[in-house]
Amino acid sequence: MTKQLSDILLGVGHATDHDVRGVTIRAVTADSRKVEPGSLFICIVGLAADGHAYVEAAAAKGAAAIVANHDHRHNLSSVHGLPVIWVEDSRKAMGDIAAAFYDHPAAGLILVGLTGTNGKTTTSFILEAIIRAAGGNPGVIGTVNYRYGGREFPAPFTTPEPLELQRLLREMADDGVTHVIMEVSSHALAQHRIQGLLFDAALFTNLTRDHLDFHHTMEAYYQAKKRLFVDYLKDTGAAVVMVAGLEDGEDSDWGRRLYDDVRAARFGRAGTLLACGLTSEGCDVSASDPVFRCGETAVSVQTARGRIEVLSNLVGRFNLKNIVGAVGVAEGLGLDLAAVGRALRQTIRVPGRLEAITVAANLPLPAVFVDYAHTPDALENVLTTLRQLGPQRLLVVFGCGGDRDPGKRPLMGEIAGRLADVVIITADNSRSESTADIMAAIERGVAMAGMGRLGAETGGRGYAALASRDGAIAEAIGRAGTGDIVLISGKGHETYQITNDGVQFFDDRLEAAKCLKVKAERQKSEAGCQASFGS
Repeated sequence: MTKQLSDILLGVGHATDHDVRGVTIRAVTADSRKVEPGSLFICIVGLAADGHAYVEAAAAKGAAAIVANHDHRHNLSSVHGLPVIWVEDSRKAMGDIAAAFYDHPAAGLILVGLTGTNGKTTTSFILEAIIRAAGGNPGVIGTVNYRYGGREFPAPFTTPEPLELQRLLREMADDGVTHVIMEVSSHALAQHRIQGLLFDAALFTNLTRDHLDFHHTMEAYYQAKKRLFVDYLKDTGAAVVMVAGLEDGEDSDWGRRLYDDVRAARFGRAGTLLACGLTSEGCDVSASDPVFRCGETAVSVQTARGRIEVLSNLVGRFNLKNIVGAVGVAEGLGLDLAAVGRALRQTIRVPGRLEAITVAANLPLPAVFVDYAHTPDALENVLTTLRQLGPQRLLVVFGCGGDRDPGKRPLMGEIAGRLADVVIITADNSRSESTADIMAAIERGVAMAGMGRLGAETGGRGYAALASRDGAIAEAIGRAGTGDIVLISGKGHETYQITNDGVQFFDDRLEAAKCLKVKAERQKSEAGCQASFGS
């Protein structure tokens, strides 16, 4: 693909001392290692490196032009005669440049953005089913993977960087995708990754403690989320906001605040603003008379256009919120309600989200679930849901990521100690931090909940700390009885573990299945020995 630099810069606020007419661009990159002859090199100030320091390297590899921030003019006045394009914010400019380089692929797509601390991934799977049932051809960009047209690709980031994002959108558009469902992270919003896009609908799921290592305060975290609705939603678009009801017991309802802020910011625009919740009071889309059973949720969802009767395999109150939010988006897009109902009656499986782990064995085994819950709110939600299923005991295995918000570690420990019968503290992605230090912080929270150390007996209540994650999973499943439930939390769909030694393959689901098979074989062996002894 080749483009004229003058065409790429249309609509991008910039200044330059060079005549850019006739400059041909064959590739665009922000990584000097990927520069090839004819590339446009964009200097990005990152967390660990500053692209402005690599201009000489980019020029030596054949860059055709440079995009740099105005505040570097003093030391980048001339680069081997190459055109230098000065912009106020190269990160922001990169989004617009990427969109232009790939011929604005979003122009032919219906874009749906999902943001919030929890629920984005599950909601994306629900919406994917709804759009397909309504006759659309959906593509999804999210945490688990990027997928369209029956193909799936690994997802290095929940929301890709602009160049990768626009390339992916171009592929989707060329493949006949009609709707793109995109999980939009707070990092992506803060770093302008979706610059150059305007969404047809945007959903806010919730806001709870997470990513404070990056945003530092909940207020900054909230302001990043709000940008999806204020800066990146079409004037005619639908803003869909999950709001808390009195039954949530939340001290601060970020959803209601967002609803009010968006209403004020978008006053006079032609778009739609919908409040969604689990109560009809103050909500445009709401749930009524939910019935939660093991393996299914039955509920009526009311919209302005009619009522939808739902019988879903997604269980728990938090998944009910995801269902209501997805219906809100469908309402905002004007999708056929009958199609919405058909989609919600389908089995929707979300990798690593309360995913049941089973093995072929004609023996009674404990129920084992793997879930991505890695925030205090998410862990509390999933433990509460599993507790409502009535297990004899509830066992949980979890850790916390290193180089991330340390304040949530004792909070999650307290939640686990309060809601579970057995807690096995272990490693997550420790990254550069000490696993022992992270586990100690979690342990303080467990102790605050009044839980003591486990004894040797298998049927007791208490906690243990095992740094080896595979060992922790084996310990929990080994201790669990037939009527017990084991939750392995924090990593969900992830197939890796990050430590000081690098990245190693690790999949909670495979480890859990292996341990269940060992348990089943042991039970068969014990049953055989008893039969032999009895004879």
